Amino acid sequence: MNRKHLAIIGNGMAAGRLLDDLARRGGLTGFHISVFGEEPHGCYNRILLNRLLAGGTVDDITLKPIEWYRDNGVTLHIGCRVTQVTTHSRRIRTADDREHEYDKLIFATGSVPRIPPLDGLHTADGRFKSGVVAYRNVVDAERMREWAQPGRSAIVIGGGLLGLEAAKGLADRGLSVTIVHQADILMNRQLDRFGGEYLRRAVAGLGITVRTGVVPQAILGEHAVEGLRCADGTLLPADLLVCACGIHPRSDLARDSNIPVNKGILVDDSLATAVEHVYAVGECAEHRGQVYGLVQPIYEQCAVLADVLTGTNVQARYTGTRLYTRLKVAGIAVASMGDIEAQQADDEVVQIMEENRGNYRKLIIRNGRLVGAVLVGDTAASAGLIRRLERGDPLPTNSLDLFATPERGVAMVSNDPICKCHNVTEQCIRNAMMAGCRSLQEVSEQTGAGTGCGSCRGQLAALLLKPNLIPASS
Repeated sequence: MNRKHLAIIGNGMAAGRLLDDLARRGGLTGFHISVFGEEPHGCYNRILLNRLLAGGTVDDITLKPIEWYRDNGVTLHIGCRVTQVTTHSRRIRTADDREHEYDKLIFATGSVPRIPPLDGLHTADGRFKSGVVAYRNVVDAERMREWAQPGRSAIVIGGGLLGLEAAKGLADRGLSVTIVHQADILMNRQLDRFGGEYLRRAVAGLGITVRTGVVPQAILGEHAVEGLRCADGTLLPADLLVCACGIHPRSDLARDSNIPVNKGILVDDSLATAVEHVYAVGECAEHRGQVYGLVQPIYEQCAVLADVLTGTNVQARYTGTRLYTRLKVAGIAVASMGDIEAQQADDEVVQIMEENRGNYRKLIIRNGRLVGAVLVGDTAASAGLIRRLERGDPLPTNSLDLFATPERGVAMVSNDPICKCHNVTEQCIRNAMMAGCRSLQEVSEQTGAGTGCGSCRGQLAALLLKPNLIPASS
């Protein structure tokens, strides 16, 4: 049988998950697959970059070591940048001036960090000034670790997930850290004003200074970072400045190859571009006007594309993802789903504030149905709230009952996924425990749970603390 050549540009988490989904459908033997990755590693979990700040190595966060590609018949071109795609002849040119043919091509180029327009950011030769780092990949994390010496000071620009994780990692290494965030609310895309304030207090409790509503203007220092000047005239001293203020889809190669691009590479419900035999998936893809930067929608896209490419289900279609945030930010539990503010005049808003405990919980209810929630601190009810939001279940008479969780020792097993990235249910976790898994690492290796976005790791750990709980039958 004459196997077609499938080329994947990019070797990040989207490419790695796509390879897994292709493998489940026989695609690794059905295609000759070539992967072009610019970094000198196999696919790794970018979400866990903080482990490198803590002293770990890239091996600690690697999802696919280089040997995996060889053992599975996938040709990996590492440290190889694609410079040109000629779609009419189906050829790829790389920076080493070699050409490669393809039958089907997938852009999985991911994203690039958003860099704020700061005066003094670059030296005369156009490079970042010494002490400036864009927190995005292994090299960035390793550079930060080199600079992160106890007694030094750092400024992190960006109060989203990435910025908060970077700040926590630097603070743990003994640095004096200040977060500068232009919005008035930390994690302003996921939290309301009160949730942002509770998160701010919790972050400040870690010894990190938080300055919101501040516009960074210029980097001080002629040759190396000495501080930051803000638009209000404030001068903040620093030895290290980390840019962690968002991402842009990496779509320049597609645009230069005459593949339609808006914010990202435009794709339809089958993840196909307007150019025949060319697809895009992950952070570089724009679907129905939406570009996703979270793991769950990217993994859902990969499953659909693998179905389409292998013919397992040629009618498979991606119709978008309802986004949920459920994770620990700098060690602080946060959950957000659906609407975070009332949208209609008759929306019911339920808020619980526990000042001493640092817990904030909020529900948005519309026509007797849950349409949104925000939780900071105590997020134990988040899994149940997500289920209700997804299903549109009627709510109890007393809305506060939504925050109730099963009593300790009661074996209640749901068929809903604990790990949405890998569709792993509680029953699967319990079965792994019965088979001998006793640590989070062992459960993750056995089931895949917790190796995606990582937001379920708290639930996994809670299950492992009840090893004597007999798994219910499925």
